[in-house]
Amino acid sequence: MLKLIQITKRYQVGDMVQTALDGLSLEFRKKEFVAILGPSGCGKTTTLNIIGGLDRYDSGDLIINGKSTKQFKDADWDAYRNNSIGFVFQSYNLIGHISVLDNVEMGMTLSGFSSEVRRKRALEVLERVGLTDHVTKRPNQLSGGQQQRVAIARALANNPDIVLADEPTGAIDSQTSEQIMNLIQEIAKDKLVIMVTHNSEIAEKYADRIVRMKDGLAVDDTHPLETQTDERVEYQFKKTSMSFWQAMKLSFNNLKTKLVRTMITAFAGSIGIIGIALILALSNGLEQEISIIERSTLAEMPIMINQIPRTFGPSGRPNFATGDEDSDEFPSDDLIRVVDPETESTTHTNVITPEYLAYLEAMSPTWVNDVSLTRSVRMNLLLETSGGSIINVNNSRIGWSELPGNDAFFTSQYDLLDGIFPTNANELLLTVDTFNQLNLSMVNALGMDPSIREFRFDDFLGMELKLVFNDDFYFREPDQTLFSISGNLTTLYENPNTRSLRIVGIARQTKDSSSNLVGSGISYLPTLTNEVLDNARTSEIGEYQLERDFNVLNGQPLTASEKTNLLKVIGYDPTPVAIRIYAKGFEEKKAIKAYLDEYNADFSETDADRQIIYTDLAESITNVVGDFVDGISYVLIAFSSISLVVSSIMIGIITYVSVLERTKEIGILRSLGARKKDISRVFNAEAIIIGLVAGVMGVILAYVLTIPINKIIANFVDGMDQLAQLPIVYALLLVVISIALTFVSGLIPSNIASRKNPVEALRTE
Repeated sequence: MLKLIQITKRYQVGDMVQTALDGLSLEFRKKEFVAILGPSGCGKTTTLNIIGGLDRYDSGDLIINGKSTKQFKDADWDAYRNNSIGFVFQSYNLIGHISVLDNVEMGMTLSGFSSEVRRKRALEVLERVGLTDHVTKRPNQLSGGQQQRVAIARALANNPDIVLADEPTGAIDSQTSEQIMNLIQEIAKDKLVIMVTHNSEIAEKYADRIVRMKDGLAVDDTHPLETQTDERVEYQFKKTSMSFWQAMKLSFNNLKTKLVRTMITAFAGSIGIIGIALILALSNGLEQEISIIERSTLAEMPIMINQIPRTFGPSGRPNFATGDEDSDEFPSDDLIRVVDPETESTTHTNVITPEYLAYLEAMSPTWVNDVSLTRSVRMNLLLETSGGSIINVNNSRIGWSELPGNDAFFTSQYDLLDGIFPTNANELLLTVDTFNQLNLSMVNALGMDPSIREFRFDDFLGMELKLVFNDDFYFREPDQTLFSISGNLTTLYENPNTRSLRIVGIARQTKDSSSNLVGSGISYLPTLTNEVLDNARTSEIGEYQLERDFNVLNGQPLTASEKTNLLKVIGYDPTPVAIRIYAKGFEEKKAIKAYLDEYNADFSETDADRQIIYTDLAESITNVVGDFVDGISYVLIAFSSISLVVSSIMIGIITYVSVLERTKEIGILRSLGARKKDISRVFNAEAIIIGLVAGVMGVILAYVLTIPINKIIANFVDGMDQLAQLPIVYALLLVVISIALTFVSGLIPSNIASRKNPVEALRTE
């Protein structure tokens, strides 16, 4: 049945060689209960591991049913353990994250038995060991004796030729030990049972044969088998194999036991997918917009309705204030001239009412592609004058306005007189009218000498303003009902939370520009508006004012309209202050203008202030949008590369951590006959599950995030209320990419797992 011939085994420990077995020869009968006794370090466990195929002998031969194992390859040893060996360990070595029934079925699963056969056999052996009522429990829900019975059932399930028991009663009480030994003794009636133990009393009471070992040799044998010449037979083992589905099931059950960590890992892995998905959604939306523009060469810039419309100078071009008769338009010098609109020109204010919005809504939908509304908020600006004092700057007096979101279009309409165009939210642009003029009130608001009527560019370049957010600018004592400015202006100016804004350029509209996009004054990029609005929407003063019918700054009672205006000033009310109307073509644009003129015609000269004055921007933007999309493409490539690298490294590390945590499980699976590739498959399956969850999570979150992104874009980019759109094909592709990425990143850790020594793995706690 089983024969050991001159088996030697040595271990290299540093520079020292330790001999575990030194020419051990033993022969075993087909049915007997053999107990191996001996002191620690005599080679008992090594003998058991070599018989079980967990360890390899250095020299000699192990004969099984007349077949030498000298030429065995890894696959042969795996099949041998699965077909011929059943292990019963001192520490049970059950897989904790699967049920008792699944533990017992594992060896048969590796043998390729059908689920019906596996279940039938497993229930039979569980009934034999008295655990029929516990098949659905996890090992940690059982007592020590019950767990050992599960281990015995697992050892018997595949009907092995040999059962190897390593100190089977070492971790249980004496009463339970007796029950376990009676069970093992009964098993020995049909099989070869080899037990390693330190307990000579148990060996003498239950074993048919006792072999005593010392220094790697058998020094005593109570019932030796006379050596006989074995007839060499062709002994074939059924090759083992774990299906990918079984590997997925194992890994899924393991991940469920660490659900929080698994979800956090999947979320971390989904971040890259979210970023790519959002960029693809935006890119797809932009491509659709470009497609619309390319299909219609008549597409034009919108008709704009601002709260303060542009007046027109002598040339007919838009102008904030008309210059003197003696003034030259587009002067070539570097002088900035100051005018007083109170005495030198008049202005008009558009009052956008709900009635006017309703009038626009009634406009024929066949004329327009979109009507978008622009919201605004007053910003808290501070400035240090040349005298060193800190002043609060009035937005309206300095012509504080937002630049168009399309940088290329803006720069095509404006000449840079000095400095640079803004490139980020901290940079400002000073714009003058076609006469190089600025409003006198603006000069006063900036703390400059109002008696000086000419300044040089350098007097404005580098000028710094400080932006203070609402929660820092306004303060309310807990027992007070009114808000006030937090501390003195100097303290606010020096607050580290303030944003430093600096004038970096001076610009003027070109001679051939179609319209004056911004008035004379200081302008900023839309990114600054975005930051201020986001902050204002959650500010304490906004929420507080919403619930009060008095002005929370001065205590004065408010009418409904005054309250609305105040909320808009604070940044809490989304009432539009500008409207952009996008026409479908030239003829449609004429119809829109006629429609808007009909509204104004209802008001006489005495009611002219109720008229709504609009500005027409007629300029093609296809080239500008093309450049913008090119930039988006570059961002997509860079973002994708970074995301993929970071995700790959992270998933690889997580998979390696799982390998370390499941080292003992690796040893258990190998003892049951699992191949190296089966172990690798288990961890590849785990990586794939994480990748699937990360991909699905990333796509879902991306879809959710497109909702607020579209709303934000709609507020600041007119006509693009559904810009971010992620096609389902892209979503599915991203899930596949996530799975592929995690699979590749898990290859190295899974390879490490497959190479672990099963004996060392089983010792891991």
